[in-house]
Amino acid sequence: MSKKTARAVALAAMLAFLAGCAAMAPRVTTDYDRSVDFSQYRTFAFMDREERGVARSYDSIADRRLMAAVSRELEARGYRQVEADPDLLVNFAVATETVEEIVSVPSPGWPAPWGWRYYYYPWPAYNYDTYVDRYEQGTIFIDLVDAERRQLVWEGRAVQRVNSATREDPAGTLDATVSEIFAAYPFRAGPAPR
Repeated sequence: MSKKTARAVALAAMLAFLAGCAAMAPRVTTDYDRSVDFSQYRTFAFMDREERGVARSYDSIADRRLMAAVSRELEARGYRQVEADPDLLVNFAVATETVEEIVSVPSPGWPAPWGWRYYYYPWPAYNYDTYVDRYEQGTIFIDLVDAERRQLVWEGRAVQRVNSATREDPAGTLDATVSEIFAAYPFRAGPAPR
């Protein structure tokens, strides 16, 4: 195998690996205020656009999909969506950015067939090929805020590479990502008052 072919094979293998990683699940992180008694919460509502910092006067398709997915997840945990006086307010945001990563991958190379060092290399040595991996990354933020105190009590975030699969099925991707965020939500709605 020529040196050029070996490098091409190594680079193709690394790109295939990166493409496989791109199809993997998003990186999800969550945190919550450990001093809060979550059993006190039974109802929720979404913050209005102004409170969410949205300048436009309408909800986008992504906004509506995200609200439907969050409602489904909270209702599955016993919470009830209300129009007035909620216990929890839901805030959310979706952002995308272009990311550049410098990647170094080993590429097999053979030592030069001259000089005294050649005799000490019974197997190939490794060089490194370096390239810039440029891609789009999407992030979903979901916050639960104590409505009375206006204090953040739980937050979830998912970060994922945007690829052809996420572009072809944005609704499915958004739905699955919200499910993964709430898989790390350890609480259920408290019992109804008597």
